[in-house]
Amino acid sequence: MTVAAAAILSMLSAASAQQGSAAADSNPAVSQPADQVSPVASPIPAPAQTPDAPQQSRDPGLTAAETAPRTLSAMTPGLRELSPWSMFLSADIVVKAVMIGLAFASLVTWTVFIAKTIELAMAKRKLRTALNATTEAGSLAEAQLALGPRRSILSSFLSAAMRETRLSVGISTDSGIKERAASSFAEIVRAESRRIRLGMGVLATIGATAPFVGLFGTVWGIMNSFIGISKSQTTNLAVVAPGIAEALLATAIGLVAAIPAVIIYNHFSRVTKGYLELVGRASGTAARLLSRDLDRGTNASLARAAE
Repeated sequence: MTVAAAAILSMLSAASAQQGSAAADSNPAVSQPADQVSPVASPIPAPAQTPDAPQQSRDPGLTAAETAPRTLSAMTPGLRELSPWSMFLSADIVVKAVMIGLAFASLVTWTVFIAKTIELAMAKRKLRTALNATTEAGSLAEAQLALGPRRSILSSFLSAAMRETRLSVGISTDSGIKERAASSFAEIVRAESRRIRLGMGVLATIGATAPFVGLFGTVWGIMNSFIGISKSQTTNLAVVAPGIAEALLATAIGLVAAIPAVIIYNHFSRVTKGYLELVGRASGTAARLLSRDLDRGTNASLARAAE
């Protein structure tokens, strides 16, 4: 009986094991351990986004203040750095031509400034040296000997006086010689005035016209900006600002070229006036020396010496 009971129990346990394996094959979720079962998530449709709405960050760790700059940059993709060089490169061809012309005018202004400064300084130094050398001269011949080979405007006055004396041999009236010599001196002064003022007309032209040339470039650039606004059909300041800034750059360059030109022109006007006063002193010195020679009655001897 004991052996029969044990055989019956073994048969029942084998049958229950077979039923358990069949149930596990029919339901896989039951056969896996509890810690390995993956939850089944029901698919949830994503909310539809409109084309105009910016895509928000899905990072749950970011706050609204941190996501605002990303949203703004996504709304304004055309923003760029507005430096003078980048504005020049992005400007219209007409505005570029205006800027290049004004930059060249500014270069001419500073070139004239450097050249005229050196020229006026050397001319004034030479003329002062010549006047100091002829202070003690009592006649035209002595003055020429005192100057020697050095050339200055005073040498031109002395040469004109000697030439007029030589050409007036045989004329008894001294007043006519002085009058003709004064006429020669006036011609020399006018020629020297024209020479020393060379280049100042360029400064005056640049100072008077550069602001208006820059304004022309600004008007042209703003006109193109308004045309772009009408084509893009937007009044967003981020879209309009670059074109207006490029246009205003032309006016800024025009003022940069005009203001120094006006200041330098006024400076040279004062310096040139002082130099022409020295030229007038040289003319008076030559006239006094000629008058002394004529009063001494050395007209004939001077003519022979000049020959």
